[in-house]
Amino acid sequence: MYASPRFPRLLRGLALVGLVAGLLSTPHANALSLTLERPSTTWGYTFAGPATKNVVSTTSTAAHLEKQSNFVVTYTNFPDWAKADVQAAIDIWSANFASTVPITVDATWARSSSPGVLGSARPGNYFSNFVNTPDPVLWYPSALANAISGTDLDKRNPEIIIQANSAANWDQRNDHLPTTSEYDLTSVFIHELGHGLGFLSTDSYDNFYKYGILEQPTPFDAFTQTPDGRRLSDLPSPSIDLGVALTNNLVWTGPLGVAANGGVKPKLFTPSRYEAGSSVSHLDESTFSSSGLDAVMTPNLDAGEVFQGPGPLAVAMLADLRTKPPIGLSSTIPQAPRNASALVGDRSALVTFDLPANARTAQITSYSITNTTTGESISATSSPVAITGLKNGVSYSFGITALNMLGASNSVLTNTIIPQPSWKVSPLDATSDGLHLATTQFRGQPAIVYTDKKRGDLRVALWNGKTWSKLIVDGRGGTEGRTSHNVAGAISVCVSGSGTKEVLQIFYTDTVDKDLRHASYNAVKFSYEIVDGNGPTVLSYDVADRVRTAGDVSVSNACAVTAEGLQVFYRDESQGILLGAFKGSNNKWRYEIVDGDTKENNRTTGDVATALRAVTVGSKVSVIYDSVLAINQQHASTSGEVRLAVRTGASTPWSYTTLDGPSGAIAVAGYGVSLSKTVSGVIAMWLTSSGVSLSSPTQIRWTNLDQGSSVASISTEGFGAPSLPLTVNNNSLAFGCQTRLCTTSLLSTSNKPTLTLVTNVRQAERNDSEWIMLNKVRYLVTSMNGKLSLVKP
Repeated sequence: MYASPRFPRLLRGLALVGLVAGLLSTPHANALSLTLERPSTTWGYTFAGPATKNVVSTTSTAAHLEKQSNFVVTYTNFPDWAKADVQAAIDIWSANFASTVPITVDATWARSSSPGVLGSARPGNYFSNFVNTPDPVLWYPSALANAISGTDLDKRNPEIIIQANSAANWDQRNDHLPTTSEYDLTSVFIHELGHGLGFLSTDSYDNFYKYGILEQPTPFDAFTQTPDGRRLSDLPSPSIDLGVALTNNLVWTGPLGVAANGGVKPKLFTPSRYEAGSSVSHLDESTFSSSGLDAVMTPNLDAGEVFQGPGPLAVAMLADLRTKPPIGLSSTIPQAPRNASALVGDRSALVTFDLPANARTAQITSYSITNTTTGESISATSSPVAITGLKNGVSYSFGITALNMLGASNSVLTNTIIPQPSWKVSPLDATSDGLHLATTQFRGQPAIVYTDKKRGDLRVALWNGKTWSKLIVDGRGGTEGRTSHNVAGAISVCVSGSGTKEVLQIFYTDTVDKDLRHASYNAVKFSYEIVDGNGPTVLSYDVADRVRTAGDVSVSNACAVTAEGLQVFYRDESQGILLGAFKGSNNKWRYEIVDGDTKENNRTTGDVATALRAVTVGSKVSVIYDSVLAINQQHASTSGEVRLAVRTGASTPWSYTTLDGPSGAIAVAGYGVSLSKTVSGVIAMWLTSSGVSLSSPTQIRWTNLDQGSSVASISTEGFGAPSLPLTVNNNSLAFGCQTRLCTTSLLSTSNKPTLTLVTNVRQAERNDSEWIMLNKVRYLVTSMNGKLSLVKP
């Protein structure tokens, strides 16, 4: 849960909230826990140097390689000539930095507070504990973390932020031939993009006390070493020892960087007087300023100097950052791993644990996991650890010990688990991952609408009683109303009409233009339109008379159909509000704000509808959604509630209810929501966390809206932290359990319900799941091993 930029009142409370959150929560190294995110505050600079002889560097041999990544730049105040120079730098890095995830860049053209600074850059954020992380102790910049994990870890913020000094004497001719009094903007952006991609330390220095500070060590810091072999990331912080290191010789120890430098450890820029934005985060000026290609990552750009590539050394050093740094020097025996847990698997178990409290100084080499039932031990280097070869129906627990060069920690014991068989998996579409999906009944048979992340398209699978017919809905072309953009985002589906006149109504997102799109299918052909997001301007939340907005409406959507017409509800990410659009007999969309704009009439000014679902019963439409009330410095929710908006008739006022919120042991409600129509009534469901676990949901809570039931809770102990998806079929609940799928019966309202393992395979990222009935057999539709699949007991 995140707060949108529209909430300065939330941001004013960050200092206090961040302090409380820091006291209550401890970062987890468990790869099955939620990815951790921290703000980026350290900038890397390019300083203006003196005039040179205008020697143009040779183009890097890597500069003409095939495009390996896609950069998307948002410009603020940039003149056209400057955009062309920036694009040249972008093209160079897209051929030298590999990533399947688009790299978004916010570039601002403004006067610098320091006239000697030509440009500055920083990552959008830093992440640890993500999928495929080389070292869970370290913090990886946004673009690098996304490239390693293969997932956009934060879709709301850019990966790189760059500022260019508008007052500098730039060569504005786009010829890359500056005079000896001019500076080349492309060269500056090649340099600054390098910082944004990870060529940057997060250290700082106190000039009065002479101590260094490094509270958020990155892989760049782990590959940086003192002459006596200590890693910069391992030095105590804050300390005089670290301050001495930052103002003396430091070298790069990554094997690829050393090889690119002829077998010599490259010297970093560490002048005796610490220079913020330059020290450590650059190659040494005196060593590399005359080295041609490799001079690009030195602190200064001289007037008349031009770089046409990042240089082989910088490219090699960035490649080092994708690998696990060598173990540093251990200074103490490890303490015991924390939060040890065993999770139920099929003839297996997942053993998870957090790093010891002294992991940074202990430099752990491995962990020993011992099966207390059999006495067998295995070695691992990180959590989670899959323990295979177990017997279903037999009890197991595990002891975990941390090891380093000096010795071993005390052993810590997990809970006891009993492995059980998982469900049978049948691929439905082996060519599509189906990470986003929605299901319905269309003309008496199941219909599944789903996305494919790799191709960026939207598909529908229709059952005819014997076989599946698979059609591409959108995202492949640009003809007959289709878009060629990536549409593999949030989707919802409804059915209008009846009998042979039923029409499938599909709502989905254009992830490029951030629009909400609509496709209708009458069993013969599709028709297309843009519902919202393509307006002339971004409408503020305080504009009551609504028309189309130019805001980002791509985050979430939920549709509903009544006799009056078609309705769709969706989040305006630009304003943090919940919008609605209604289409009646006149076939035109009418727009409204549902919630998030005012405190009047039981509404809220919270940041709403990141999570969103809707159901229709007759003429009654119910919409459930989350509302963020407070955030911390990492923009994570520290106080949140779940709300319900209900109305009968498209022109009648909404009535609002807070279903759950901060009280007692609950700090945040609404990490995910669900709303399902069942034979026993409409079931509302959501995820919550306590004050000691703000980074991760810990409980599923639910209520029957038609029966006036009290709120019940379900614990998932032994199966992993609960997560999306949440989906109900009558009395069966399917939910995410530590990136897998599990089920339980809603009839069990005790703290220890009977839980069933559905899938034993860990998914790389959150994916949707829905129930369907197929020839009177109940299935779960979900993504398994990158394939849209059907799962049954």
